[in-house]
Parts: sequence; structure tokens; C-alpha cells
Amino acid sequence: MPKKTFIYGALILTIAGIVSKILGACFRIPLANMIGAEGMSYYQAAYPIYILFLTISIAGFPVAVSRMVSEKIAFDDYHGAHRVFKVSFVVMGLLGLVLFSLLFFSADFISTHIKDLDGSVYAMKAIAPALFFVTIMSAFLGYFQGMRNMMPSAIIQVTEQLFRVITGLMLAWYLLRQGKEYAAAGATFGASAGSIAGFLVIIIIYAIAMRKDGVKDRISDTSCCAAAGGTQTFGQITRTLFAIAVPITIGAAVMPIINLIDLPIVTDRLAASGWDSEAVRVLYGQLNGLAQPVINMPQIITQSIAISLVPTIVIAFKKKDTEFLQYNVSLSIRTALILSLPCAAGIMVLAKPIMLLLYPLQRSDAIGAAPALFILAVGIIFLSLIQTLTGVLQGIGRQMIPVRNIAIGAACKVVLTFVLTGIPSINIMGAAFGTVAAYFVAGVLNVHAAQKYTGTIVDWSRTLLRPLLAVLVMSAVVFSAYHLLSLAFGNAIAAIAAIILGAVSYVIFIFVFRAITAEELALFPKGEFLVKIYRKVLTRTSKQGKM
Repeated sequence: MPKKTFIYGALILTIAGIVSKILGACFRIPLANMIGAEGMSYYQAAYPIYILFLTISIAGFPVAVSRMVSEKIAFDDYHGAHRVFKVSFVVMGLLGLVLFSLLFFSADFISTHIKDLDGSVYAMKAIAPALFFVTIMSAFLGYFQGMRNMMPSAIIQVTEQLFRVITGLMLAWYLLRQGKEYAAAGATFGASAGSIAGFLVIIIIYAIAMRKDGVKDRISDTSCCAAAGGTQTFGQITRTLFAIAVPITIGAAVMPIINLIDLPIVTDRLAASGWDSEAVRVLYGQLNGLAQPVINMPQIITQSIAISLVPTIVIAFKKKDTEFLQYNVSLSIRTALILSLPCAAGIMVLAKPIMLLLYPLQRSDAIGAAPALFILAVGIIFLSLIQTLTGVLQGIGRQMIPVRNIAIGAACKVVLTFVLTGIPSINIMGAAFGTVAAYFVAGVLNVHAAQKYTGTIVDWSRTLLRPLLAVLVMSAVVFSAYHLLSLAFGNAIAAIAAIILGAVSYVIFIFVFRAITAEELALFPKGEFLVKIYRKVLTRTSKQGKM
């Protein structure tokens, strides 16, 4: 396999993620405007349950498949890699069936134990079929990712979201006349429709891939590959799959579990502090239905980095290429911070304008959600480190360390959320503070562990200080641009223009402060073109400095 960094695969996944998030915005924003905070509370009550079950099914197993496949590919054992896929397909199919059954048949019991949100039962049942199709589909994606082919994952991500948007919005609109709980159920069924479409597409992609570039011949020719230990039995592969996947799944399930616990904690503490039932539903909808989705948007980049990073780290680690391993670890940390810092700062500066831009028909709810969004934005920085370095630690076989770190952070979140949410003047901002604290603790611990176990020495001046200087300039540009333009053009145009101007200024000053090297830009597609632009910016800056 050619020796290459994770950048190219991460870029493919990032582009797909951006398209997917745009489609997601085309779903959530009209949905929120259609069914309001109360309807979103039913929708959002079902989603933490679904995400918990989904995490169990796909958080660990695709990574395990990717890691096992890349270990085989490192020694050209294509037959062993394909056998890993076939075993994982059977295992994950059974797992998906079990999880679908659990959610569908326990929906009535779960919904009756959620204060004032028992109508969420319909949404839970509507989304349950997605568990089966997404789980079995992940075996395919893990196989392709292990081969360092991120294109199938990108295609499926967009396909799923497209069908989710179309189906979900149509059903929500049609069922709204029957009640907001039914409209929410129609919206959640969009995820099931998307997963079915994605499953059909991945089968086609797999069939085409097996016929291209002599894949079947390579699988046949390496059937007795001694370098990778020969052919493994079904039981051996299954045990290894679970040994890798279970710790990863536990770690990934910690935050969904905490978010699930968050639901009764937040609603009960709000009720105990004097808010009535309707106000509790509205406040919870503002937090998790309006503010939280905005914070989820920047995660597409760091998730892409983590997915693409695992096979690269595995191959470098297995081949004992320490220099290349440390280079990728250092590059991943810098990439995560260079991308997450401006996202966090931009959302903080424009918290209220962004809320009003996204939810113009729910003005009071949008304004109410802005303070929580401001606080949650800080967590983007630390969440990017968690996701990126979890990929590193999983790649070197230290998958239990991120589990421990996120568990410590989650414990901090529970305590802070319980205490702060019960204070009437703080209310849902207490849950936001708790989330940021969890990400901070886990992120710092992950950085320490990655440095310790890979021997990587991070240049914090280039990694943190220089991007931070660029972010400060960008924040000033965004703040000034919005307040000047809003006087003449109103919130929507001013917010969009401020975001664009902020992004341009950040890119320019990233170059000016030399937070990115020419060598790193060359890793991207059209890298030579980017390097020319980079050098032109530096040349002009140097000339202006001398004048």
C-alpha cells in the first residue's frame, strides 16, 4: 500500500459530511419551524434512545472491522481481509436484528418513564427499523475504510441523509394534523427510510468493487498468506472483533448514556425549580432540539479525521514506522484544533444571530436557546480532540483509554448538570456547562495519553498559539461585520456575510501566522496550487511588513 497520511480520506468524508449537514439543516430547520419546540421535544426524546442503541451497534464494530482489515492489508493478505468482512457481516446482521427488536418492543415502557413526553413512543417505534439496516451496512463500510477507501462511506452518508430529508419532512407535514407527536414520528421514520436506501446502495457499490481492479484475483491469490498468520476461523475472527469492538463501544456509549440520563435529570430539575410542564418541554426543546444540532455540525470534520486516521495509524504501528506514526499523530492534533477553534469562536460571537437565522419562525425559542449555544460552542474544541485522539489510541490498540477518559468526563457532567440546572436563573445553561466540562476533561486526558503512548512531542506554538491568534483576528472581523451590516440589511444577510468574511479572514491569517506549512498543504488534492497561494500570501505579507 502506498505510504500516505489520513488527509485525503478525511477530506472526502468531510465533503460528504458537509453535504449531509446541509441536507440535515434542510430537514431540521423546516421541521423545527413546522412543529415548534414542543414537537421537537417528542422528536428529541426519541433520538437519545436511538443514538444509544445505534452506538452499541456501530460505534465499535466498524472501527474493529477497519482495524482488522488494515492489519491484513498491511501484509498484503487480501483473502484474510475479505474473510474478516464476511464474518462481520453475519455478526452485525444478528446484532442489528436484536437491537431493532429491543427498541421497537420496549418503546411503550421507555416512553412512560419520560416525564411529560409519553407521546414520544410513536417516534421511537418509527425509527427502530433504521437500527437493523445501519448496523448491517456498517460491516461494508468498515471493510472499505480498512482498505483506506473512504468513497463508499461518503456516498452512503449523502444517500441516507437525502432520503431521510425527503421522507421525514413529507411524513411530518402529512401527520401534523393528527398531532405533534405523530408529526415527530413521521420525521423520525425518515432515518429508517434513509438507512434502507443506503443499504441498497452499498450492496451495489460492493458488487461493482468486487469486479474492478482485480480485487477477486488478489483475494484468491492471497488465500494462504503466511505473513498474516494464515486463514482464521469464524470463531477466532468473532472473538477478535468483539475484543476490539466492545471497549470502543463502551467508550462511545458513555456520552449517549449520559445524554439519556440528561433527559430525566434536566426535566426533573427544571420542574423542581419551579418551571411548569409546558415550560419544561420548551426549555428542553431549546437545549437539545435547537442549540445542540448547531454544535453537532463542526463534528463532521473531526469525525472524518478519526475514521480516516485509524487505518493509517494501524499500518504505521504494525510496521513499526515510528516516525510516520508520530507525524500523523501530531498532524491530527493540529488539524483538529485549526478546524475547531474558528468554529467555536464564530458560533460564540454569533450565537443569537445564528439561532435567529436558523429558526426565524420560532423567534422566542431561538433567542432562548442562544445562551446555551454560546456555552456549548466552547465544547467543540475539546470534542474535536476527543474524537481525533480516540482514533489514534484505537489504532495503537489502546482502546480502553478513551473509555476511561470519557467516563471521567461524563461523571463531571452529571454532577454539574444536576446542581446547575436546578438553579432557576441558570436552567438549561447548567446542562450546557456540564457538557463542556465533560469534553474538557476527556479531551485533555486524551492528549496526554496520545503523547505518552506514541512518544509524540507536539509543537504547541504552531498547534495552538498561532491558530488562536488567527481566531482572535477572525472574531473581531465577524463581530464588526455583523453589527455594521445588520443595521442596513437585517439579521439573515448580516449573519451570512459575517460568517463568510470570518472564514476568509481566518484562512488568510492562518497563512500569515504560518500555522500551516507548505509541506502539509501539498498533502491535499491540488496541493501544488494551494502551496502557490500560500507562498503568495507570505510574500505579500513580508513586503508589507518591510514597507
